[in-house]
Amino acid sequence: MAASRIRSTAVAASSDCEAWPYLDEGVLRPSRSRKVCMTCHWFRHHAGAECIPVLTCQLHRGQIAQGEHLIRRCQGWTDDMVRQRGWAPEVG
Repeated sequence: MAASRIRSTAVAASSDCEAWPYLDEGVLRPSRSRKVCMTCHWFRHHAGAECIPVLTCQLHRGQIAQGEHLIRRCQGWTDDMVRQRGWAPEVG
């Protein structure tokens, strides 16, 4: 029962983000370092319609165009928590 509830929540969240607008150049700026959308804590990807990836920024609640997640970032870029604290910080 719990697994179906989690699955339905994930489906609702992914279909929700497909309605978000695309982020424009006013938000995303070019980056030539490792500080790009893909390495940000707020970056997520979901399987959209027909399994086409939907790239999103949870901070700005917007979609990122294909390929832009590799060469752009926003002012709100935050290092991924895994990099900050390690894979399992509760063990240490």
